[in-house]
Amino acid sequence: MNIELKSIKIGDLLQGYINDPCNGVYAYGGKLNVRPPYQREFRYDTKQQQAVVETIMKGFPLNTMYWSVVDGNRFEMIDGQQRTLSICGFYQHEFNIVDKDRGVLYFGNLTKEEKDKFLDYELTVYFCSGTDKEKLDWFRVINIAGEKLLDQELRNAVYVGPFVSDARRYFSKNQCAAYKVGSDYMTGKLEEQAYLQTILGWAARHDGITEASPIDKYMALHQHDPNASKLWAYYMQVMTWVKSTFSVYRREMKGLDWGAMFDEFGNNMYDTDKLEEEIKRLMGDDEIMRKSGIYRYVLSGDLRDLNFRTFGNRMKRQAYERQNGICIICGKHFEIEEMEADHIKPWREGGTTVPENCQMLCRQCNRTKGGK
Repeated sequence: MNIELKSIKIGDLLQGYINDPCNGVYAYGGKLNVRPPYQREFRYDTKQQQAVVETIMKGFPLNTMYWSVVDGNRFEMIDGQQRTLSICGFYQHEFNIVDKDRGVLYFGNLTKEEKDKFLDYELTVYFCSGTDKEKLDWFRVINIAGEKLLDQELRNAVYVGPFVSDARRYFSKNQCAAYKVGSDYMTGKLEEQAYLQTILGWAARHDGITEASPIDKYMALHQHDPNASKLWAYYMQVMTWVKSTFSVYRREMKGLDWGAMFDEFGNNMYDTDKLEEEIKRLMGDDEIMRKSGIYRYVLSGDLRDLNFRTFGNRMKRQAYERQNGICIICGKHFEIEEMEADHIKPWREGGTTVPENCQMLCRQCNRTKGGK
């Protein structure tokens, strides 16, 4: 990894500045992409923009910026987008600052000395170049305007290309297609790349990627794909399956690992009416504490997908004293701390979490017994 620290005058930064909704935002003689596809979907408010300009006019230092070297003569903004847009916006009279003695000031009515001071101000910029892994490791330790980039934002910065650009169109924009299709089933903020990170994780697992960082591997493999249509198609498969399998929506469905359930159970045939009857019954069962686990349980039949009510300390002590500290299964004596509470009549047979249905077993017997 090569990291070079340079000073860039604002006057040089402003050369060739354009901010076009269709063609993007460029500065530094057209060589700097100020808003590459992975950048965050927010911008400073007027007060924050004014603070940037006032910092410059007072000669105080701005936070260090980070540019990624695309090749020897092209760069992408990693950190500093909002400060750069504030600088350029003030230069183009998009907002003003307020002087307590002189009132409203735009760049155009500054004195020549003030203009020169503004244009000659030197920004501190780290130019970062290296392999994708080296960039990712570097970006993970830098601080972005007081708050660290989230993991998916870092990945977007490293694996930039047509795949990321198209994937963000589907999964990261306000009111994007993924939000319209699956917002009831997804959690997290679009602008923080939560949807994109989730679906990338699903897709990596679906493709059998087992590396320690499966999303990184998936993005590296697809970085130069012309689009993200395959990723979008998989997401649509998952959402279509969820909606057709579970006919009634409940809030407990939001944020579940639907990708994993689709991969495991998506090829099975189910009587959706019977599934709904079973879900409804289980939702009304006070013994089940984690209702969201019901959805996987009705497909898997695995009790580990459910969370049951547990016996309180008082009920455990009562059962322990009743048994004189003897494990019901192995017949050996244990201290209470060495034992675990168990349902005498399992949940599947209608057992409930009440004192008369509590027995104490040693840890080994309880964990080999299994079931509720």
